[in-house]
Amino acid sequence: MGRMFEKRKHTMFARYDRMAKQFARIGKDIVIAVKAGGPDPDMNPQLRRVMQNAKGVNMPKDKVDAAVKRAMGKDTASYDEVLYEGYGPHGVPLLVAAATDNVNRTVANLRAVLSRGGGNLGTAGSVAFQFAKMGSFSLDPADVPDRDELELELIDEGLEELDEGTTEDGRDVLVARCAFSDFGQMQRALETRGIEPVASEVEYVPSTTTDLGDDQADAVLELVARLEADEDVQQVFHNLA
Repeated sequence: MGRMFEKRKHTMFARYDRMAKQFARIGKDIVIAVKAGGPDPDMNPQLRRVMQNAKGVNMPKDKVDAAVKRAMGKDTASYDEVLYEGYGPHGVPLLVAAATDNVNRTVANLRAVLSRGGGNLGTAGSVAFQFAKMGSFSLDPADVPDRDELELELIDEGLEELDEGTTEDGRDVLVARCAFSDFGQMQRALETRGIEPVASEVEYVPSTTTDLGDDQADAVLELVARLEADEDVQQVFHNLA
């Protein structure tokens, strides 16, 4: 009985930590979007996209509204969006997308985490060439009655692939990817068809993947989890198969 309780408690805290991280990430995205294009989502496609993502992770509307209001304040911190490059154990390339108000702190933290995990921070351009920058839209299958028809229609809007996937909380989705340069066009195409993405984001897709044994892969994923736990880190991309 005690062991079952501890397992449930661990699962509950893990779910809470994931939700807290998602809300914090979206809160920063809201600040960045509002400062770039204003507080009206109808006039700010970037903010509209972030609000869709907030809904996708069940972020309460009052928290979203409060984040928008805070973003309009003169004393609200501004965040620099920075992409860091490095390697994990066994030579696995990593891209770490961060939003930070203190670049020196972020670099020091990432260097320490990577070093402890058997990796290292690289120089600009050392890793990014191994990834393609793409727009990614997660769609609820219930909103797509005819997948083949939608795929044909979106090819003219820049669609490069339409695959099955899952969200962080385990929901099945269809993932539509396009070149980053076609992000806005794809967003408008989905809106025109009345399809509201569960989530939409910039994604770095590896050109090749690395196969490792279970123990080696676990070491990489453990490092990725530590990186993702950093308050300045928004996302981590790797090429682990």
